[in-house]
Amino acid sequence: MCGRYASTKNPATLAAEFDAEDATEDAIPGPDYNVAPTRNVVAVVQRHPRDEDGEQDMSRTERTLRVMRWGLVPAWAKDASGAAKMINARSESAATKPAFRTSMASRRCILPADGWFEWQRDGKVKQPFFTTRKDGASLAMAGLWTVWRDKEKPDSEPLISCAVLTMPSVDQLTEIHDRMPVLLPPSVWNDWLDPDRKDATELIVPPSEEFLAALELRPVSTAVNSVRNNGPELLERVSGQDESALFDLNK
Repeated sequence: MCGRYASTKNPATLAAEFDAEDATEDAIPGPDYNVAPTRNVVAVVQRHPRDEDGEQDMSRTERTLRVMRWGLVPAWAKDASGAAKMINARSESAATKPAFRTSMASRRCILPADGWFEWQRDGKVKQPFFTTRKDGASLAMAGLWTVWRDKEKPDSEPLISCAVLTMPSVDQLTEIHDRMPVLLPPSVWNDWLDPDRKDATELIVPPSEEFLAALELRPVSTAVNSVRNNGPELLERVSGQDESALFDLNK
């Protein structure tokens, strides 16, 4: 699963990295070192643009950065109260689950992340780890998004929300947790974001050995356990403890 991640780059940097236009309109408050469910996050989407009358131009697409709430609220939901329970979607079943199948067919996105947190349990002790790229490049987590409208308040703003797709963990990542985000290499970004592609399941594959070799898994402070804590120190490798007792995930 993916229950917490970090997203600290500003929209201009992300727009350049993902070849997208920044449409966040300053809705992101700033770097978030401890992204928690129901917070606003940046997502990369690709859609057919609309003219002044709302008609789509099917001859072209535009890739933009958008702000969404993490925790998908299906369009048919009576209210938005269940968002915190819908932060992840299992890639094995997303195409058939009522909550995700429409999004899987036509509303896929990328959720840029510096990395994600997961906890390794050793008896009663839970050691947090941060998985990130060694070169500082963003991880492209596969995501799904949708639009929910409050039928009781038809004049209210629609809620745009999203979920992270997950898959079984691979290689030494299994030492931390049995699930991990679906990570998309740049070579498949165009296909994944294509709004006209109805079946993208073949793009969901385990990371290559080369991709895995570019990752660093570092033990970090248990301060990340509290969503109230939010700062660059949460991403730093812990010191002052016996790391030999931890799994050697970078061997």
